[in-house]
Amino acid sequence: MTVHTQDTPGAVGSTGGAAGYALTRYLIVRFLLIIPTVLVLVSLVFFLMRATGDPITTAFGDRLTPDQLHAKLHQAGYDRPLFTQYLDYLRATLTGDFGTTATDNRAVSEVLRNFGAATVELSCYALVVALVVGLPLGMIAASYRDRAPDVALRLFAILNYATPVFFLGLLLKLVFAIWLGWFPASGRASIDVQLQLQDQTSTTGVYLVDALRSGDAGAVTDVLSHAVLPGLALGLLVAGVLLRLVRTNLIGTLSAEYVEAARSRGVGRLRLVTRHATRPALIPVVTVFGLQVAGLLGGAVLTETTFEWKGLGYELAHYLTVRDFPAVQGIVALFAVVVALTNFLVDVVAALIDPRVRY
Repeated sequence: MTVHTQDTPGAVGSTGGAAGYALTRYLIVRFLLIIPTVLVLVSLVFFLMRATGDPITTAFGDRLTPDQLHAKLHQAGYDRPLFTQYLDYLRATLTGDFGTTATDNRAVSEVLRNFGAATVELSCYALVVALVVGLPLGMIAASYRDRAPDVALRLFAILNYATPVFFLGLLLKLVFAIWLGWFPASGRASIDVQLQLQDQTSTTGVYLVDALRSGDAGAVTDVLSHAVLPGLALGLLVAGVLLRLVRTNLIGTLSAEYVEAARSRGVGRLRLVTRHATRPALIPVVTVFGLQVAGLLGGAVLTETTFEWKGLGYELAHYLTVRDFPAVQGIVALFAVVVALTNFLVDVVAALIDPRVRY
């Protein structure tokens, strides 16, 4: 005799409620972890910067008398106990007051606002390059496993993420800007285009968006031509990681039973990879790809310096050189918040795609 079983509405509701509770608890915990993550990084930068000395003595030590130097230190608050400075800094940071730069007397919030858009724009270009290069090449490498294309692409991936981004940037400048003259060697746009974009009544700071809003095709072309080399230099750094990750996951998926069944039915290689194996293989890629945002921000410092792309990375390199505590701390704090929020969003996406990560 066959016994038919049926889930009661109460059982189904209980299961759904438990799953919803588990997801909510997981997301709350992940969100709360943002606070200690940012706090640790900001605190680490604060104490490491103080260990190198103060910017007042560095900038004016040989030009001021001891009394004048002491007066400036007192005015800036650098003669107070270190822990007192730390608590005051945390208190001000929580209210959004990052202070004033010690070397050029600008509000740190103004620096973040004026140069943040440039770094966001460069990071978007790099992400596009990483996706366009890493995803298809990873799929090709997996479909030709252990054959010549796979070996060549693996070598390409290793060279990409093993090569320092500043060296790759200099190499791209030398070949494509100086020898061939195909692209500009530095800057975000030519001088006349920059002036044109800055004269608009309202600007976003993202040159490509502002150029598109202006309706000037020449300005759009100029902005994109300046973005090619820095976007490639930074994007290939992530593309190498993405290529190897896609390849590894896709190889595992291609050996799954349902893929083997499709292969036995005569499904071609291209359709097998693109329609049957790719989507399940990309689930782990989403998580790791989000984590690459930290690598992008770190690489942005060297990329922006190499190409004189005046964003937060460029400014951070300058302020580190002159040991400007408020500026460095403000920029790093913003980077820490961006990385932490990105990781949280990645956790949300991963939890929605694969419920197993909630436990």
